[in-house]
Amino acid sequence: MKVIQHDKLKSLVENKLSYYSDNSELGIYNTYQKSSGILFKSNELIFGGALAGRKIMHTQGIQNEQVFLPHESYIVAPGETIEIDFPDASLSTPTTCITVEISNDKMDQVTDRLHSILPDIENTTQWELGSPILHTHHCTETQHLLNRLAKLFQENHPDRELMIDLNVSELIVRLLRHKTRDFLLARSNLDPEFDGLTNSLTYIQDNLSSHLDIEKMCKLARMSRSCFYIKFKKKLGCTPLEFQLQLRLSAAAQRIKQHELMTTISYDLGFSSPSHFSRLFKKHFGYTPSCFKKKHTQAKL
Repeated sequence: MKVIQHDKLKSLVENKLSYYSDNSELGIYNTYQKSSGILFKSNELIFGGALAGRKIMHTQGIQNEQVFLPHESYIVAPGETIEIDFPDASLSTPTTCITVEISNDKMDQVTDRLHSILPDIENTTQWELGSPILHTHHCTETQHLLNRLAKLFQENHPDRELMIDLNVSELIVRLLRHKTRDFLLARSNLDPEFDGLTNSLTYIQDNLSSHLDIEKMCKLARMSRSCFYIKFKKKLGCTPLEFQLQLRLSAAAQRIKQHELMTTISYDLGFSSPSHFSRLFKKHFGYTPSCFKKKHTQAKL
């Protein structure tokens, strides 16, 4: 085991503390001054989460930018080069993020184990999903997992390597699940009648604000109720009702960014009341809708 810690401030931009294990590396980056165009590249997959402040990431050669705030995460495909801006960083309020770099061997190991269960999982070399940077609002469970990993990497526990390996495996599984969901949703949009499962996914997307008719979904999927629930959870990792709620909350987050009224959003998406919507939103994203709106409004200033 090798642990490198930088107790003294060596750089005002992307000052890094590194912690190593057998198949992964955890990096904690602090930036203490406004800067732009900072290049970042890794030969292995990077999962990153914003902890404090705002960072803006650009893909070289592509006219786009993605803003990352706390409780949001990103995946950078192996071999990609990105540029990062830190528009708000200062000595008193540094921009902080955490990254987990996962070896290709570890990715392949976990993917191979899952592939027999989820044949829709794509090859790990295709993580870009149409873009070298995959941007997502991670849920509270993923945030807890990142916090746990950060703690484990910094411990000298005799079982440190084993516990890190188990938690990195969990992180990979969560990423693969997320990727597979996106793949299945994209396929249902392109060809709603591809199979029974895509039929049911199309039905859920078309009825986000309505009570789900499970019997109708079973008919669309051409399965018995028990078989439908088993296959749906095996592929999506959750029940149809849980999946509908996740899609509702994701749609709500996008509408909040467009400055729509909270009351309108909550009722349009089928929540019983604004307070009910607020509780579920905070449970999923870690922020109340009003706090989420405030952070994204500030990010545009």
